[in-house]
Amino acid sequence: MSTWAIVLIFYNVFVIFYFIGINGIYLLLVLISWRGLRDQRSIDRVTDSYHSFRSEFYKPLSVIIPAYNEEATIAETAYSALALRYPEFEIIVVNDGSRDQTLEVLKEKFNLDKYSRDYSIDIPCGIIHGTYRSKDYPNLVVVDKENGGKSDALNAGINVSQFPLFCNIDSDSLIDPDSLLKVVDLFAKDWRTIAAGGTIRAANDCRIEDGKVTEVKLSPKFWVRFQIVEYMRAFLFGRAGWSAIGGLMILSGAFSIYRRKAVVKAGGYRLDTVGEDMELVLRVQRVMKKLNREYRVVFLPDPVCWTQVPESYRGLQTQRRRWQRGLAESLFGNFEIFLNPQYGSTGMISYPFFIFYEFLGPVIEITGYLVFLFSVLSGLLNPPFVILFLTAAVLLGILLSTSALLMEEIYYRRYGRLREVLILFVFAVAENFFYRQLHAWWRFRGIIDLIFKKRTWGTLERQSFTETAKPPVKNTG
Repeated sequence: MSTWAIVLIFYNVFVIFYFIGINGIYLLLVLISWRGLRDQRSIDRVTDSYHSFRSEFYKPLSVIIPAYNEEATIAETAYSALALRYPEFEIIVVNDGSRDQTLEVLKEKFNLDKYSRDYSIDIPCGIIHGTYRSKDYPNLVVVDKENGGKSDALNAGINVSQFPLFCNIDSDSLIDPDSLLKVVDLFAKDWRTIAAGGTIRAANDCRIEDGKVTEVKLSPKFWVRFQIVEYMRAFLFGRAGWSAIGGLMILSGAFSIYRRKAVVKAGGYRLDTVGEDMELVLRVQRVMKKLNREYRVVFLPDPVCWTQVPESYRGLQTQRRRWQRGLAESLFGNFEIFLNPQYGSTGMISYPFFIFYEFLGPVIEITGYLVFLFSVLSGLLNPPFVILFLTAAVLLGILLSTSALLMEEIYYRRYGRLREVLILFVFAVAENFFYRQLHAWWRFRGIIDLIFKKRTWGTLERQSFTETAKPPVKNTG
């Protein structure tokens, strides 16, 4: 046997162990998450979160919504935020120098008036041209600033905010009315909590009324269905599992809550990364550790934020390439956590996992598939080895995807129709023969973008949630 043949066989064996490793860790997270979801559902059955917050122990909250060229969705997002069930909160929409009619839509829908608001620049941000306040909704404030990007808009919103907690949501997202109550409960019960988040789900083709998802519908669009399964897997046992062992490293930028004081100490969001959400979570942990303060970063699977996901091939691959760059920038920008026992499970378990499997994974997967295909065509691999490879690479992946769907149906059942569940099952299986490999290719290209310092965000076309936006009951307090 030639040297090249030995090298190819060795690499195939290495890739098999890679797939067994990543899928094995995820299967362990499934088991951990399964118990956590069961316990959480038991608590939810006996707890009325809204009434439990009608006490002196709730914490007032600022909801920050950065918006750039979001005229199609900004009104419904603001209505959704205003409809939240929470004792005391403010909505801060930050118009980040939009070139479309975003500010004009806000003025028209919410009857804005110029408003002199006292605030301090605790975090550097771009020039703020002015602030507005709604005459109809006194807790709605709009900040108009020069364009500086999403991170800069969030920093401006933090500066203008007046409450000890803030929640940042995307301008194409809608939060379930009780979601804030459930997440903030973590802050009220445990002073160590510095950041917490909930689940993200696809709002595409769902029925939206008065800024709320009133009927969950399975989108007929091909790419959206793959993402629905992917989001179930990522949140229901991915983040839930990491959170359960104290190793959570990322909260979704579409829906997460922070202690304002901790974020200010960390210097706010960085402007030089496209993965500002993960980077902030890691940096806040580093700052808390240097200050010798206890902290917790927590995920809850039930609070839901509905967001529009990409519906086209181009939009989806652009998003995933950007996410991979953001992952790399976040990891290497906070590398002191890597294998550092001071950071507990984050430093010793989740950080190495993200380095070896999430960051380097696309390189191993793409080259692994190519080497495997070449080896099969060259006759280097016998049938038992081929079966072992496919079991590690595909069948374990199917088990993970279908497990996430099963967890969804047992505990939440957002998709109640049998036909929708069967369709999702088909996509949960099919993604392992097509979508996962394509996703690895997009992430691989994201690494190439990082090497060649390609930092553009790309564009994602927004579709309005509904044809007309109806305001909820006016909030006069």
